Amino acid sequence: MPIDRLAFQGVRNLAPLDMRPQPGINLLLGANGSGKTSLLEGIHVLGMGRSFRTHQLKNVISHDADALTLHARIAGDPPLPIGVRRQRSGSELEMRMAGERVARVAQLVDALPLQLINPDAFRLLEGSPSSRREFLDWGVFHVKHDFFEVWKGVRRALKHRNALLRHGSMDDRSLAVWEHELVQLGERLDAMRSNYMNAFVPVFEETLAALLPLPGLMLRYYRGWDRQRSLREVLEQSRNSDRQMGFTQQGPQRADLRLRLERRPAVEVLSRGQQKLVVSALKLAQGRLLEYQTGRRCLYLIDDLPAELDARHQQVFCQWLEAMRCQAFITSVDPQALNNAWQPETPLSVFHVKHGKVAPDDSVALNHGTKDFTTE
Repeated sequence: MPIDRLAFQGVRNLAPLDMRPQPGINLLLGANGSGKTSLLEGIHVLGMGRSFRTHQLKNVISHDADALTLHARIAGDPPLPIGVRRQRSGSELEMRMAGERVARVAQLVDALPLQLINPDAFRLLEGSPSSRREFLDWGVFHVKHDFFEVWKGVRRALKHRNALLRHGSMDDRSLAVWEHELVQLGERLDAMRSNYMNAFVPVFEETLAALLPLPGLMLRYYRGWDRQRSLREVLEQSRNSDRQMGFTQQGPQRADLRLRLERRPAVEVLSRGQQKLVVSALKLAQGRLLEYQTGRRCLYLIDDLPAELDARHQQVFCQWLEAMRCQAFITSVDPQALNNAWQPETPLSVFHVKHGKVAPDDSVALNHGTKDFTTE
C-alpha cells in the first residue's frame, strides 16, 4: 500500500514537513543540499529503522532539534499509521504502529517494504558479500513468515560456536551442542534462500533484458559452504582451523550472490552506467517478485535517477516504474531531466525542495509521453 501522508520534524536541514504524496510517481526537484535526499532518508528510517547515510541515527537529527520524529500513514482499509522517534539524548528508537508501541524493527520492515536506489546501491556489485546477503534476505523475509526466527537462530548459534572456538579449554562435546543447532537452522535458512533465488533469477533476467540486454550475464547463489558436503561435515572437519582463526569460516553467514559476465566478475567488465542498470534491474525485479508472490508492492526511493544514465535508459527505467504501478519518490537537480518520460495516465506529482522546504510545484511542466510499453 502507498503512503498518503508524511509528517517529519527534526530531520537534518528539512523544515517541519506535512506532505501528501501521490500513490504513483513523486518527483522531488531542487538544488544540491536543498533537502531532497533527507526526505528520502526519513522515509527509509520509517521503513528500515535506520538511515542509509549514517550508522548513528542521532546524526540525522537537526542541529537545533532535541529529537527526530517521523510519521507516515499507509493507505488501506483501514489506513495504517506508523511513526518513529529518536531523542538526541537517548539511544533507543521508539516505534509505533496503529497507535501501539512495537518492539522490533522487523515489524516496520514488514509494514513498509521499500527499495533504495542510490550511489550506495552499487555495493551490490562492488561491495562485500554482506550487502548482497542483506538484499537476498530482504526478499526472503517478505515471502517466508518464519524466516526471521530462523535467521535469528542462526546468528545465536553462530555467536555461541564462535565464543567456544575462542575459548581454548572447551572440548568438542560442548562445541557439538551449538553445531547441531547451527546445522539444523543453517540448512533451513539455505533452503529458503535457494528457493527464493530459483524464483528471483528468471524475473531478474526478464527485467534486465528490457533495461540493458547483456547476453552471458549470470546471477548465481552461493550458499556459503562446499556444495559437495553437508554443513555438519564442514563444521566438524574445520574445527581445528576454525579454532586457529577464532571464528566459523564456512556456513550460511558466508552466503553470497555472484554476478559474472564472460566468466569475470561483472563489476570488472561493466561501465558505471551499465552497473547502475544492473543494480536497478535487481531492485526492480525484487519488487516485481514481491508482488507476484504476495500481492504487495514496494515503495521505491530513487536518489538522482538521471545520474549516469542517458536519456533513453532513463526513459526505459521510468517505463518499468509505470508498468509496476508502484509508489516512487525520485530526486533530481534538473527539472527537465525526466521530461517526456511518463505516460499521460501515470499518477504524477512534482514537489520543489528549496532551503529545506517541500512544496507542490505547479510551475514545472513535465510532459507526458505517448510511448507504448508492456512487461510482456
